[in-house]
Amino acid sequence: MNLQELKNAAYKLPVHERLLLVESIIHSLSQELRPRPDVPDGVWERLRGSLKPDNTELTDEDVERLKDESLTEKYLK
Repeated sequence: MNLQELKNAAYKLPVHERLLLVESIIHSLSQELRPRPDVPDGVWERLRGSLKPDNTELTDEDVERLKDESLTEKYLK
């Protein structure tokens, strides 16, 4: 099927089916033009804990303790 035949067939479709066709074409183009890179191994583990689960503020002592724990885990384990 050439481009003109495809256009003619698309014009014969109901509006909602043409919209679905446009959505499918845009999706395929976005995948082709901007493919998402694979997430490297270990990213999720490194991100775990970076988001606070509640609204409590950390004190300076808490920050120092967390830095010490992180460095200990990184270099001594």
